[in-house]
Amino acid sequence: MTATSTHPKLGRLSLAIDGPVARIALRNPPLNVIDIAMMEELSVSLAKIETREDVWVIVLSGEGKAFSVGVDVAAHTPGQVEGMLQKFHAVIRALVAAKKVTIAAVHGYCLGGGAELAMMCDMVYSTEAAQWGFPEIKLGCYPPVACTALAALVGQKRAAELILTGRTIDGKEAAEIGLANRAVAESELLAAVDERVGDLRKLSSAALAVAKKASYAWDSMHFDKGLARAERIYFDELMKTADAHEGIRAFMEKREPKWTGK
Repeated sequence: MTATSTHPKLGRLSLAIDGPVARIALRNPPLNVIDIAMMEELSVSLAKIETREDVWVIVLSGEGKAFSVGVDVAAHTPGQVEGMLQKFHAVIRALVAAKKVTIAAVHGYCLGGGAELAMMCDMVYSTEAAQWGFPEIKLGCYPPVACTALAALVGQKRAAELILTGRTIDGKEAAEIGLANRAVAESELLAAVDERVGDLRKLSSAALAVAKKASYAWDSMHFDKGLARAERIYFDELMKTADAHEGIRAFMEKREPKWTGK
């Protein structure tokens, strides 16, 4: 028997369990900004799913017209940034450590922290028209998770271009360079994800968990150390620059930043 259950207490997510599949949808309209409340709900939801032996697949998507435009810019201010990054990176670390197979279904905007969330899933299916990017550099910042792990997915040169220019690419290019497994028409996204979920439903949950752990055994050691170092550079160096604070202020004030190079 397949039972579907929905968690009633979540405000920034919807969580539905359907047999061996947990479906988490980001729900913060209009563009699913990842604020502190969403980070906390993601952490709680992933921890709960991890305890469920009857669940072995997690599908992560965004409600409405976007996957996510990323982390709330207001949370990048000096008083909040350290706590924000700790909470967000706790979600990323939970995704990486999860025994469940994780699949991101991406449509619309998938930017910054949203793109980091999607790229850290085991598999990614994107619409061809989805807009992917890491625009943090335009705010005088950088994306620590992407700085740590993006090169392993797309190669060093492509990672450098995306991180250092902040340029946006479509879902078709994201699939071509390895950010996504496949790019499809928007009308075909759910079917593409469900096809892969169907494959996973037929397999041993125990074997999948161990195979996932083994396949990331080498990368996970580098990721843990790399992300910790990227965090320290963020706090100890980036947040001491005037330009980082100017970039955030300019965005909040809806004006062009005035860089000083300091």
